[in-house]
Amino acid sequence: MNRIQSHLNKDKKLLSIYFTAGYPNLGDTVPILQSLEANGVDMVEIGLPFSDPLADGPTIQASSTQALKNGMTTQKLFQQLQGIREKITIPLIIMGYFNPVLQYGVEDFCKKCHEIGVDGLILPDLPLAEYQEHYQEIFEKYGLVNVFLITPQTSNERIREIDSASNGFIYMVSSASVTGAKKGFGKDQINYFERISKMNLKNPQIVGFGISNAQSFATATKNANGAIIGSAFIKMLSTKGIEGIPEFVKDLR
Repeated sequence: MNRIQSHLNKDKKLLSIYFTAGYPNLGDTVPILQSLEANGVDMVEIGLPFSDPLADGPTIQASSTQALKNGMTTQKLFQQLQGIREKITIPLIIMGYFNPVLQYGVEDFCKKCHEIGVDGLILPDLPLAEYQEHYQEIFEKYGLVNVFLITPQTSNERIREIDSASNGFIYMVSSASVTGAKKGFGKDQINYFERISKMNLKNPQIVGFGISNAQSFATATKNANGAIIGSAFIKMLSTKGIEGIPEFVKDLR
């Protein structure tokens, strides 16, 4: 069983943190991972910075720009993560865009992830049909979970298709917007969370986009299995650095 699947089987609300590799400083990737695990985070999404981030709001865009200026590349990230499983036990997911994966070579990328101990990928711009036709066999060959996104606008039929094709969790985008911390969730979003919960999907759901504090985490996870916090974490890193991680995680619980 993949580490993602085994963690999702636990009877708790999962806290997943997203951060951009190579931000604030090029060498921060592994120290951030170690601190997140030490402070009780259940899963981490490592953002592979890209110059044209379709789904990212201003905070993550700025962190990607800085990470690229710092010298972060796909190859550099793989170098940094070499031997990571001697230090980290929680599930690790690389989140990014398909272009860098395609440039690296899809099979080479997946093979490297498997060798290092990366458990899955989130590639928002890789369509389901394209994945199934060209890449599913490669992902499965290397034991990688591919995570698909749904939004409030995704039809029930499409959600069922994604659920059938998934073997980890479904990433529930909380609203039709880019990433970024919001003040809270409105009635429409709560109705959306409840609607998905009532569909009784085979895969757990984890909510992302717009979660920034204990209150929004609790609201998001009332009907879902966990939630992902990105922009708020990156904002904290930009002011307090790695030293701010223990307090940040404690405040979320």
